Amino acid sequence: MIKLVGMAAIFIVIMWFMTIAPQRKKAKEQAAMLKAMRAGDKILTASGILGIVLSIKDKTISIRSADTKMEILKSAVVEVTERGADSGETKS
Repeated sequence: MIKLVGMAAIFIVIMWFMTIAPQRKKAKEQAAMLKAMRAGDKILTASGILGIVLSIKDKTISIRSADTKMEILKSAVVEVTERGADSGETKS
């Protein structure tokens, strides 16, 4: 019985390091990326849209892609592909 409980505990610890810990690390990296994002940065969204950040609000970001201006959720941003200079608009 003690061996069974010990094996279960070892299995849980292994699963922790293989699944939960990397997810937490990725979530922290995503939060840091969003916090460092500024107007003028080029971004890639989860749906594959490339755009330039115009302004940043609490939960949304205004971007320009080609000749279209869109407002998207911050959570849709996958990566900042290129850091840009501030275009004069500030974080609101």
